[in-house]
Amino acid sequence: MRRTLATIILVALALSPLLSVTEAWARAGGGSSSGSRGSRSYSSPSRPPSSSPSSPSQPATPAYQQPAPTRPGWGGMMGGMLGGLLLGGLLGGLFFGHAGGGGIGLLEILIIGGLAWFAFSYMRRQQAAAPSGYATPGGYGSAPAPRYEGAGGTATMEAPAGPSDLERGLGHIRQMDPGFDPRAFAETASDVFFKVQGAWTARSMAGVSALLTPEMAALLQRDCDRLKADGKVNRLENIAVREALVTEAWQESGQDFVTVHFLASLLDYTTDESGARVLEGSRTEPVKFEEYWTFARPVGPSAFRLSAIQQA
Repeated sequence: MRRTLATIILVALALSPLLSVTEAWARAGGGSSSGSRGSRSYSSPSRPPSSSPSSPSQPATPAYQQPAPTRPGWGGMMGGMLGGLLLGGLLGGLFFGHAGGGGIGLLEILIIGGLAWFAFSYMRRQQAAAPSGYATPGGYGSAPAPRYEGAGGTATMEAPAGPSDLERGLGHIRQMDPGFDPRAFAETASDVFFKVQGAWTARSMAGVSALLTPEMAALLQRDCDRLKADGKVNRLENIAVREALVTEAWQESGQDFVTVHFLASLLDYTTDESGARVLEGSRTEPVKFEEYWTFARPVGPSAFRLSAIQQA
């Protein structure tokens, strides 16, 4: 019994860094990712460009920069953690074996084997998700730009930048809709944002169904029905959109897709039916959040509909 308890404790300690819990706010969409982005449904949306101005270029002289020390990645961390677990389990089994007259039991072997499979699978997923690129001593990055010697010292030649994924996507959309303006679209998307949040508080998507794809309308209404069944009202107040920016645009399967990044804050709290008792959240502490809303339509100058919501 003591051997089994010790093994379970070791497994819990090993898995605790991986089983982190994220905060889930109750706003429209439940603060989670839902809906369809076509072939990009399972990829992270493109983040908005940094707003900080780039530092001015200065003539540089050759200087040696010591490479940053290599830090162990998830694979090394998991390997060390798994090794420690196995060693601890073996030593614990031997210790308790001498005390109780037996070695490591079948249950301990199954638990440790399961943990090894979980760690290996996790490392494979992390490696598959890691971006490929030019290998450097500190990890992955881009290859160094070519340098040339001039009268003023050593300078870096910048390769001409090609069109970004967003620019290419906007170009494709404008082939069938020449007047498409991403700034005007971001304003329209903000209006949809406010209307959907209001419908969410009312627990009915009927008034905004024309702004949603059928799939998205069904998903949001299902969550509204769950709130009704639980006798809860999720109240969203003092909504302030700090940023609404188009970050992605593309075409596929005869459809236009546009993703808008929202940086916003609001009061997000849940009450009972009467509104007198707060069950979750706060009436006074605003919540700041980031979300990506993707809109879709058939190719051409027709109305877009909300097709997906993804957390940052």
